[in-house]
Amino acid sequence: MRLFNTLTRTEEDFVPADGKTVRMYSCGLTVYARGHIGNFRTFVSLDVLRRALRHQEGYGIRHVMNFTDVDDKTINASNAAGVPLREYTDRYVAAFLEDAASLGLEAVEENPRATDEANLRAMVEMIQALEKHGHTYASDGSIYFKISTLPGYGKLAHLDHEGMQIGARIDSDNYAKQDARDFVLWKATKPGEPTWDYGCGPGRPGWHIECSAMALRLLGEPPIDIHGGGIDLIFPHHENEIAQAEGATGKPFVRHWVHVEFLNLDNEKMSKSLGNVFTVRDILDKGYRASALRYLLLSVHYRKQLTFNFDVLAQADAALTRLADFLARLDTMTGAGEDAEIATSLAAAQTEFRAMIASDLNVPGALGVMFDLLRELNAAMDAGRIGAADAARVRAAFEQFDQVLGVMALRRREDDQPPVPVEEIESLIAERREARRARQFGRADEIRRDLESRGIILEDSATGTRWKRKS
Repeated sequence: MRLFNTLTRTEEDFVPADGKTVRMYSCGLTVYARGHIGNFRTFVSLDVLRRALRHQEGYGIRHVMNFTDVDDKTINASNAAGVPLREYTDRYVAAFLEDAASLGLEAVEENPRATDEANLRAMVEMIQALEKHGHTYASDGSIYFKISTLPGYGKLAHLDHEGMQIGARIDSDNYAKQDARDFVLWKATKPGEPTWDYGCGPGRPGWHIECSAMALRLLGEPPIDIHGGGIDLIFPHHENEIAQAEGATGKPFVRHWVHVEFLNLDNEKMSKSLGNVFTVRDILDKGYRASALRYLLLSVHYRKQLTFNFDVLAQADAALTRLADFLARLDTMTGAGEDAEIATSLAAAQTEFRAMIASDLNVPGALGVMFDLLRELNAAMDAGRIGAADAARVRAAFEQFDQVLGVMALRRREDDQPPVPVEEIESLIAERREARRARQFGRADEIRRDLESRGIILEDSATGTRWKRKS
C-alpha cells in the first residue's frame, strides 16, 4: 500500500514497523459540543484507512482515538452550562459514540480521555522528561516548551524558522496558523478551572501534551506507524505533538502522517466557530440516512476538499439505492447454469479495486470499478447469463468491496430496522395480497399508500411483493 505522508509531502510505501500490526493514533473529538459532519469526514476517512489495512492488507490493528475532555473550550462550555467538567463532557462522549455507530465506524481498540488519571500521570512524566532534556521553562506557575531548543521544530508544517517568535509565549490552546511561539505544557491553576497535581504543581495540561502522552502510553515505544487527523491539526497541534514526544524521548515520534481535507458548506470550511455546521443527528432528523452520509463523506478523495449540500447527499443516497437494488436482484437469479466470463470479470474487478485502495486510498477510483462491474453484471442478468452459483460469487465480491467501504452493510442494518416493524409490514403485505385477490383494489392501494407515508415502498413482481425502505 502507498500512502501520502504529510511529513515528506510524498507518497510512500507503507508497511508497519514490525510487518504485522499497525500502531495508529488519530485525534478524536474535543467534547465541548456534538461533532459536526466536517469532523466526521475525518473519522470516516480514517475508518476506511483502518479497514483497508485490516481487511485488504491483512494487518493487525492497534488504533487509539482520544477524547479531548479538558482544554479551554471544554472548560468554558462546562462553566457556562454550570455543570462539572466530567459530567458535561460525558454527554458529548456519548453523542460521539452514537453518531459513530450510526455511520458504521469500526470500534477502535482504545478511546482514552485526557482526564483519566493514568493519562494525566503520563503527561506529567513526559513534561518531566522534557525538563530533564532542557526543553522547558516555568513562568507564573505554568510550564512552557521552548521551541528554540529543538532544531527540527516546524518540519511537519514546513515552517519558516526566521518567522518564529523565539521567546514569546502563548497560553491559549488555539491560536493563529503559523504563529510559532513557545507553548504551554502545564497551566497553573486558575479560578473556575479543574486542577490536578501529579508532580508539575497544581494545574491542568495544555491541549498539545495530551495526545503525545496518550499515544506513547498506549501504543508503546516510538516511532508509532501512523498518526491521523484533520488537515487543520497540522499546525499547531501535530507540530507540537512532535516537539513534545521527540524532545522527551530523543526518537522520531511518527513514521507516517495522514491528514484529511476540509468539508465545506457553500465554499466555506464547516466549523463550530463559524456556526455553519450540521451534525449527524441534524442530517438524520431531516429524513436522510446515515448510510448515504457515509457514502458521501468517503466518495471524494480524502486529500481533496469536499463541498456538502443536500443535492449531493441525495445523489449519494441514489447511488446506494442502486447498489441495494442490484444486490436484491441477485436473489432472483435461480438458474442452474454458470458463465465463465462472470468469474473472469469478478477477478479483474477485485484486482483493480484493491489496486485503487492501495494507491493512497483512491476510494473514488474504487467506486468507479465497482459501478462499472455493476453495469456489466446488470446487463448479464438482463441476458439471462447469471445463475445461482454466479450470483453467490458476485455477492461475495461485493461483500469484499464493502469490508473496506462499509456502506452496504450499514444500509442493510438500516433496512433491518425499518421505520415500521417488520411483522407489521409482512402482515400488511399479506392483507394487501388477499385484498387484490378479492378485487378490493381500493383497500390494496390504501395499504400501499399508508406504508409509503411511513417510509416503506412496495414493489410487485412476478415472484411476489418486495418491500424496501424509502430513500
